[in-house]
Amino acid sequence: MSKIAAIAIFDVGKTNKKLLLFDEGYQLVYEESTQLPETKDEDGFDCEDIILLTDWVTTSFHKILQDERFIIKAVNVAAYGASFVYLDEEGKVMLPLYSYLKPYPDKLLKKFYANYGGEELIGQQTASPSLGNLNSGLQLYRLKYERPEAFAKIKFALHLPQYISYVLSSKVYSDITSIGCHTYLWNFDEANYHTWVNEEGIWGKLPPLKACDEIVGYTDRSIPVGIGLHDSSAALIPYLTSFGEPFILLSTGTWSISLNPFNHTPLTSYELNQDCLCFLSHEKKLVKASRLFAGYEHEEQVKKLAEHFNKPVEYYSKVEYDSEIIDKIKLSSISSAVIEKTATPSHSVFSKRNLEEFSTYEEAYYQLITDIIEQQVRSTHLILNDTSVKRIFVDGGFSKNNIYMHLLAKSFPLIEVYAASVAQASALGAALVLHQHWNSKKMPASMINSKIILH
Repeated sequence: MSKIAAIAIFDVGKTNKKLLLFDEGYQLVYEESTQLPETKDEDGFDCEDIILLTDWVTTSFHKILQDERFIIKAVNVAAYGASFVYLDEEGKVMLPLYSYLKPYPDKLLKKFYANYGGEELIGQQTASPSLGNLNSGLQLYRLKYERPEAFAKIKFALHLPQYISYVLSSKVYSDITSIGCHTYLWNFDEANYHTWVNEEGIWGKLPPLKACDEIVGYTDRSIPVGIGLHDSSAALIPYLTSFGEPFILLSTGTWSISLNPFNHTPLTSYELNQDCLCFLSHEKKLVKASRLFAGYEHEEQVKKLAEHFNKPVEYYSKVEYDSEIIDKIKLSSISSAVIEKTATPSHSVFSKRNLEEFSTYEEAYYQLITDIIEQQVRSTHLILNDTSVKRIFVDGGFSKNNIYMHLLAKSFPLIEVYAASVAQASALGAALVLHQHWNSKKMPASMINSKIILH
């Protein structure tokens, strides 16, 4: 029996850590998943245990190399962003992998903005709202002023995807999808590091940038290793590979995030204040994104509905789609011009509704989805911006909700709306960028399972 030629991908999320293998047709042929206990930093705040993670990467990779079913032709990484691993002069890990959820000291943040032109200017230049530790460059700034002795000993600061690549290849590089995603490190106007990065002595701790589709080094068995990608950028790659015409990807989960890889306009002050940001794709192209806390709101409101109507919490999944009800629902006519004049509330109006006004659970649930859609249309319009978008692809939880999908399609009558899914999208994207280095077969024409939603 001949071995299956495959690429190995480490897909590292905050909760689940996976090792996946794709064959030459980009079919998933192996999956291993684990969850690792967290540790605490010096302040007692929960954080990733980088030692445990490193051990898992090396052990699981060694194990798959011994598997007689496969021959590993290359390896790459997709991992969550906004997290730095710090190496000393000897290339050893020093300091914890601080959580991006850790609160940022207000006094230090004010000092940073006072020195570099203020929150709005920095936000526009770096294409990111003020997000505390999620602006990962600020983590280095914090170390410099709170732990100067440790900061001085840092030889290299690597975002997590590049650290895992380093574990496999022993080579240190930076990657544009990590550096260019709400880090405060990258000046989008100048297509270079922001001046503060050099002035604070941080630039010298960031390794050279390497293109996402290049090989950075080799394992001890001469297997080529990619540089690793931020998982958000990696998840877009299967869509960009499959579709040439402009589209928006609406990724739904706890957050509903609208991604427009065809909107290259600079972030405006208004967009910034509406929680929009830009990041750089694997091709160094600007992607504009807006986000909404819609999944969380849905989760909270269905609990209230369940309690009020004495139903199980998951009862919403049994509410049947009714085209006659959908047709009767009146949706606000929202345009980009209207949105520019008003702020988008953080939650829909449903939280202010009196549940006594609804005679049945079903009636209330339809109203909840209608209110969430009103919010979603506003959020997506923020990044639509005359980009000739022909399609909206919805993946994640809401893509399986017929009521949500039909109301969304009704709200965008001139755009085709699809329920879409890609198995392991981030990992698949990390595999696709290295295609030329390991795969002699043609790339598949499409890797997206999609179903059009009729208006």
